[in-house]
Amino acid sequence: MINLYGMEMNKLQKLMVEEGQKPYRAIQLYTWIYEKKAQNFDEMSDISLKFREVLKEKYCLELPKIFLKQESKDGTVKLLVELNDGKKVECVLMRYSYGNAVCVSSQVGCNMGCSFCSSGLLGKQRNLLPEEMMGQVLLINKLLKEEGKGERVTHIVVMGTGEPFDNYDNVMDFIRILNHPKGLAIGARHITVSTCGIIEGIHKYAREGLQTNLAISLHAPNNELRNKLMKINKAYPLEVLLPAVKEYETISGRRVTYEYLLIDHVNDTEECAKELIKLIKGTMGYVNLIPYNETDKNDYHRSSGNRVHAFLDYLTKGGVTATIRKEFGSDIDAACGQLRAKVEDNGK
Repeated sequence: MINLYGMEMNKLQKLMVEEGQKPYRAIQLYTWIYEKKAQNFDEMSDISLKFREVLKEKYCLELPKIFLKQESKDGTVKLLVELNDGKKVECVLMRYSYGNAVCVSSQVGCNMGCSFCSSGLLGKQRNLLPEEMMGQVLLINKLLKEEGKGERVTHIVVMGTGEPFDNYDNVMDFIRILNHPKGLAIGARHITVSTCGIIEGIHKYAREGLQTNLAISLHAPNNELRNKLMKINKAYPLEVLLPAVKEYETISGRRVTYEYLLIDHVNDTEECAKELIKLIKGTMGYVNLIPYNETDKNDYHRSSGNRVHAFLDYLTKGGVTATIRKEFGSDIDAACGQLRAKVEDNGK
């Protein structure tokens, strides 16, 4: 059965025409699904009984199941979500003063193999479908509704397990559903996609005509160090990545965020800061510094507070805009680089 939570509007309109319906039927369905939050087709009272029977025969509105819910002392919520085939992924609700952001996974496992990241320990098992990404958001919306505060998800970051541009088409459909005024109506500038540097994806994303945000997982200012931290750099070294990012900025007019984990005495030195300034100065981008979240799967350690602030000071004095990312949920392994669906890692 086709899960309508995964149907982007243009594709749904074509599908309705194939069913002998008018294209406006797709708008009706979106209204019932996302605005009126219908749980089944019988609730859709302005759709004929005959076509409702067709919908029940061929289509479904099915969300993944919450396998495990954890809540941090800072209010962050992490869900381990079970999909139809039994595979599990994690998503995280982060509560900001300006709204509720959800970190969404785009794959079961990840093949990028970054040495500092727990999310790729399982290796890529499969891509997530648009409805499976949408399901993560809708489950969080349900939790927020149950809290009774009238809140909903307002921001999306596709930064969970997986490389979004390794699942490009499904991620783009997901974004279009999020952003559509009859969908979740989340503003384009409240949606961020993070890539470790798949060049083909950056080129395509620049031409999508979207006003969403792009983040580049950089984490090193030179090829030698980035090769050690991120094996993707061997395929797409900095001399290829940076021109692609600049092209993206030119075509889209959008500013890029460079994500930079600070690992103690690995990439947090003054020399690294100087190299980073030289690397990105002249672009529209800014740097989001992320103190490393330690795991039990490698020997990397978190930079001290003094080293983090010294690195920030070097960048600022060098003319690069930079901030230190606010941390969420480190006590429940919900912080950056910690997601890995422990249940599927035998609890280790």
